[in-house]
Amino acid sequence: MTLVVIGFLWASICLYLLLGGADFGAGIIELFSGKENERKVKRIMYNAIGPIWEANHMWLIIAIVILFVGFPEIYSSISVSLHIPLVVMLLGIIARGTAFTFRHYDAVQDDWEKLYTKIFLWSSLITPLFLGIIAGSTVAGSIDRSGTDFVSTYIFSWLNPFCIAVGVFTVTICAYLAAIYVIGETREQQEISYLTRKAKHTIIAVVLAGVLVFITAVIEGIPLMQWIFSGTIGQVAILLASVSLVWLFFSFNKNKPNRLRVLAAFQIVMILVAVTYQHYPNIVLFKDGGYLSLTEHTGSEKTMDSLGWALLIGSVFILPALFYLMYSFKKKD
Repeated sequence: MTLVVIGFLWASICLYLLLGGADFGAGIIELFSGKENERKVKRIMYNAIGPIWEANHMWLIIAIVILFVGFPEIYSSISVSLHIPLVVMLLGIIARGTAFTFRHYDAVQDDWEKLYTKIFLWSSLITPLFLGIIAGSTVAGSIDRSGTDFVSTYIFSWLNPFCIAVGVFTVTICAYLAAIYVIGETREQQEISYLTRKAKHTIIAVVLAGVLVFITAVIEGIPLMQWIFSGTIGQVAILLASVSLVWLFFSFNKNKPNRLRVLAAFQIVMILVAVTYQHYPNIVLFKDGGYLSLTEHTGSEKTMDSLGWALLIGSVFILPALFYLMYSFKKKD
C-alpha cells in the first residue's frame, strides 16, 4: 500500500499545481494587466475561477494529510525546518480567499473593494512564490538539521538563490496555466487575442525563470542537470514537454481551447516527472548529506494499509462529485 499512498501524494501535489496553481495564476495575470484591460481581465478571471476556486485547495489538504499520517517524520521535519515559508504561504491562502470573497460579495461597494483587490492580487503572487520556495528547499540540500543558531537553521534553509529561483519559476508556471486555461472562457475575438498574447508572454517568462533555476543550481552546487538529463525517463519527459510546447504554439489560432489546456497541463506534468523521478524516493535532502525517503521513513504497516484503502475508497466517492462540480459550472448554455 505504500506505493499507492505515494502515488496519491504525487498526484495531489500535481493536481494542486495544475488547478490551484491556475487559480493563483488568475490573480497574477490580473496583477500584471494594464489599466485599460484591468476590468476585462477581472471579469474573465472571475468567471473562470469563481465557482470552484475553493475546491482546488482539497489537493493541498490531501497532500498534507498524507504526509501527516503516512510519513510523520517527513512531515515534522518540513514543518519545523521550513515553518517560516509555510506560515507565509498559509497566510497568503487565507488572505487571498478572504479578499476574493469580500471584493465580489461585499454588500456595499466602496473604497474597501480596492483594498480587497490589492490583497487578492498580491497574495496570488506571494503564495505560489513561497510554495515554490518550499519545494526548492526540500531538494536544495540547504536544510541544516544540526544548525546551532536560528538564522542558519530556519532562514538560510530556504532563503538562498536556488529556492528563490524555484519560487519565481512556480509563479510563472501558475501565470502560464491561468493564461492558457482562460482563453476558452470568452467568445469575443478581441479578448481572445489579448489572452493569447498574455499566454505567449507567460511562456517566455517560464523559459527565462527555468534558465534562472538552472543557473542558480550550478551556483549552489545542486546536480539539477544530472537529475533531469542523466536518466532516460527525464530525457523523454523533457522531450515530450518540448514537443507539446511547439504543438501548443501552432494551436493558438485553431480555436481549440481544450487542446491548449491539455497541452499546457501535460507540459507541467512532464516537468514534474523530470525533476522528481531521478532522486525518488528521497523527498527531503539535508545539508549534511542525509535524506528522508518516502519508502524508508514511513508510518507503520497497518497505518499505511489503512491510509491506502481510505484514499482508494474516498476517491471513488469524492472524485466523480468533484469532476461533476467542475463540469456543471463550466457547462455552456
